[in-house]
Amino acid sequence: MNDPQVTPGQGAATEVGHRFIEVNGIRVHIAEKGEGPLVVLLHGFPETWYSWRHQFDALAAAGYHVVAPDQRGYGRTDRPEAVEQYSQLHLVGDVVGLIDALGAEKAVLVGHDWGSPVAWNTALLRPDRVSGVVALSLPYLPRGPVSALTGLTQALGPGFYMNYIQQPGVADAELARDPRGSVLRFFQWGFGDSPQADAPTLPIVPEGGTLSDLLPEPGELPDWLTEADLDAYAEDFARTGFTGGLNWWRTMDLSWELTAPWQTAPMTTPALYVHGERDGSVQLPGFDQLIANLQYLVPNLTRTVVLPGVGHWTQQERPEEVNAELLKFLSGL
Repeated sequence: MNDPQVTPGQGAATEVGHRFIEVNGIRVHIAEKGEGPLVVLLHGFPETWYSWRHQFDALAAAGYHVVAPDQRGYGRTDRPEAVEQYSQLHLVGDVVGLIDALGAEKAVLVGHDWGSPVAWNTALLRPDRVSGVVALSLPYLPRGPVSALTGLTQALGPGFYMNYIQQPGVADAELARDPRGSVLRFFQWGFGDSPQADAPTLPIVPEGGTLSDLLPEPGELPDWLTEADLDAYAEDFARTGFTGGLNWWRTMDLSWELTAPWQTAPMTTPALYVHGERDGSVQLPGFDQLIANLQYLVPNLTRTVVLPGVGHWTQQERPEEVNAELLKFLSGL
């Protein structure tokens, strides 16, 4: 994809700027726009900085410096080979290093999908550097007696898709055979108007099956995704493959071990939680109770917002509503 080559940080009237920053031992690609307090947008899987394309103008026009990195393992950011370099401590370190490199004391972190745990954990581990957290899709999940991977596998069995992903190279090869189709199938799997949202099923890989068995066959694009949008994602994943992103799942147990010192540590940062009414991620076992009690886990939670008819891809499916919630939260800090 040909990015606009403009000088970053020139304000809301410019195009989105792109550059590379050395952070935490890796080279990170960022997209940015605007000037003012720093807002960092953290994408999920299978996404890149591009998943925030609808947020730059609104936030920059409101007076914020908006920065969306390709996170570790994605897009044009470095992809370390060692799986253990994708732990939550590494990912939090990337965010803190980015805040430092951009010359800010603090930032508001907005995370979607896998970006949400990174935002939550940065606030937990470094509350001095985070002035607010907005989590899209995934609520705060405090460290439990076992890792989330272990707990969900115990509840759903060995076929649970996160457990399937632990096999080195297997899901990687499946998805890499058709990068464009793989991205589309994930988007079709999770959006609000998909047949899967009409009759949600738990993401269990059938015995002897593959991850692809969970995903719909590539079909028509959702109305919020254009051919050009899909091309932007496909170009990146065709070049990088999917291993970097999949490695985030492969460090779930490691991250649980490494975060033992923060067991029962309070989550004190002001926060906003937004999820789609038809998001399958919030239908995993125990998440209904987790969301119902989120105020007790995050005492400075300002509100929980449920977007009617929206699936997993919140900021892409319903950008205007998400932007309105972001601006309302930011103005209250």
